[in-house]
Amino acid sequence: MHDIRIVRADPAGFDAALARRGLPPSAEAILAQDAARRAAQAAAQEAQSRRNQLSKEIGQARRQGADTAALESEGAALRDRMEALADEAKAAEVAQTAMLEALPNLLDPAVPEGRDEADNVVLRQHGEPPALDFTPKQHFEIGEALGLMDFGAAAKLAGARFTVLRGALARLERALGQYMIALHTEEHGYTETSVPLLVNDATMYGTGQLPKFSEDLFRTTDGRWLIPTAEVPLTNLVAGEILAESALPLRFTALSPCFRSEAGSAGRDTRGMLRQHQFTKAEMVAITRPEDSAAEHERMTQCAERVLTELGLVWRRVVLCAGDTGFSATKTYDLEVWLPGQGAWREISSCSNCGDFQARRMNARYRPEGGKGTAFLHTLNGSGVAVGRALIAVLETHQQADGGVRVPEVLRPWMGGLERIG
Repeated sequence: MHDIRIVRADPAGFDAALARRGLPPSAEAILAQDAARRAAQAAAQEAQSRRNQLSKEIGQARRQGADTAALESEGAALRDRMEALADEAKAAEVAQTAMLEALPNLLDPAVPEGRDEADNVVLRQHGEPPALDFTPKQHFEIGEALGLMDFGAAAKLAGARFTVLRGALARLERALGQYMIALHTEEHGYTETSVPLLVNDATMYGTGQLPKFSEDLFRTTDGRWLIPTAEVPLTNLVAGEILAESALPLRFTALSPCFRSEAGSAGRDTRGMLRQHQFTKAEMVAITRPEDSAAEHERMTQCAERVLTELGLVWRRVVLCAGDTGFSATKTYDLEVWLPGQGAWREISSCSNCGDFQARRMNARYRPEGGKGTAFLHTLNGSGVAVGRALIAVLETHQQADGGVRVPEVLRPWMGGLERIG
């Protein structure tokens, strides 16, 4: 959510910031509703002041035995007018809020210009795509040949975009999640948190999924929502709170199922596990002071990078351009992993600094030490990382000519010492 004071102070600058995302100007319409709200409120205050004066005049007239009918009639008219003005102010406020809440976060000045993912900028790369002496297979070819990945069974049970894993691949998926959570809690300073998988409207609104992106979500018959990522409940832990500055930063991590409708993705990645309705992810969330969020963004991204490095994967860091940056983010780094079977880079983690955008939506603040009043927190979130995509990357990166797969060393403690799947 945007601060209306920023729009008032620099309408042209606000529209220029929206233009970076390819959006039309909005300041004039927002400020028109703002002016209507303020005018109605000012008129209501004037009417209230006149009613207060009338009350005194009526009392004085009654004490003198004078006729008060005209004064009482004026008072009744003012009461009706005040009610109408309150409705006008509320309608203008609702319209103004609807406009503001539909607009994405303003971008960090460091975000590069661009229209879509083709304009994203590669910042650095770890490793080089391997030159294999055999034709690499895609993950679903490997998994199906091993008899451990079954899309037919999943389709029978639930439909498209689900997967059944068996045996060593089911254990590999579990091992990946356990390894990630252990790393983030034991070495990266995150607090492991178990969160609800079903949340209410206010929680989805706080992180920006509602009202704009309801089509991307699954909703239950009682009006709750299945979480698309643990970012939603983790970030909302501070909703409505006023934290002490000494408590910051807060760092949370959760290993949870995630549910996404994949609306608008018909025909994309229909084979395999890349784009699923249900998947598991290790999520990282940080809550910081405004002056610390840029450094925290770097730290969080490095935590995700370590996961990929220790899994023996080839990866690169990409900063998303203006046209590709997500709704709530002011700046985003994507980590992309090289998939030999596809012969392509694919996103495996996304780490975003949201500034105070989400905090304003959920009214999450802190009290600066030695200062007066409160200030909005900054929130950050990142994948640390998506377990299903990590499974895909491990299968394709560590596949062997005979169809087997080498198990990365860091996963072997959770695999009962297994060094190879085959």
